[in-house]
Amino acid sequence: MSRKESPRDPAIRITLLPRDTNPHGTIFGGIILSYIDQAGAVAAKRVTRRKVVTVSMHEVVFKKPVYVGDLISFYADVTKVGRTSIATRVVVEAQREGDPEEIVRVTEADVVFVAVDDAGNPVPV
Repeated sequence: MSRKESPRDPAIRITLLPRDTNPHGTIFGGIILSYIDQAGAVAAKRVTRRKVVTVSMHEVVFKKPVYVGDLISFYADVTKVGRTSIATRVVVEAQREGDPEEIVRVTEADVVFVAVDDAGNPVPV
């Protein structure tokens, strides 16, 4: 799928390296999951000055592979704010190294965070 790059700013943008690949030559899914978590936290921190911790990440389905050299953008938005929780939606897109006009949706995830105090107890957002 080819389309123009999203006009909004990503929470994170990175080019992944050979050290991040699996035996199939594509980027480890766990690497992508880690960045999804971080991108969601960036969005959650826009809502509160409190520390936030990840509570859940809902159904991540990898639709397209990520290759070494691709420019990966993680777009994150807050979708709901509860008393102590912040829900985010993270969308991951890859701009192909060999064809900068080709941008593909890699995956997306709903990630929920909880605001906590220094002892790790939930606190109001």
